[in-house]
Amino acid sequence: QVQLVESGGGLVQPGGSLRLSCAASGSISRLCIMGWYRQAPGKQRELVATITSGGTPNYADSVKGRFTISRDNAKNTVALQMNSLKPEDTAVYYCNGAYSTCGYPWGQGTQVTVSS
Repeated sequence: QVQLVESGGGLVQPGGSLRLSCAASGSISRLCIMGWYRQAPGKQRELVATITSGGTPNYADSVKGRFTISRDNAKNTVALQMNSLKPEDTAVYYCNGAYSTCGYPWGQGTQVTVSS
């Protein structure tokens, strides 16, 4: 069974940048739209960015223009470049399939904290 491991989080000041990575232990189906999700304390998990195997991205309005999702099908990895970070971006970030195109066990996620 494919397992997902997220990394790259940390503490950053407002306006700073981080790059998150998601590595799958096996092959991700080309039919799978992969996404980055986040969950802030006391809030529901939300989908912030998705990408098809062909490289077409889509973003939530809250991150549009600041975040960039990318995918390497050969390496079975998905990345999220986050720029101009805001305190409201603070959350645990996870990757997984999106829109019911596929689904894997949730990983532990990676904590992103934006604070001065």
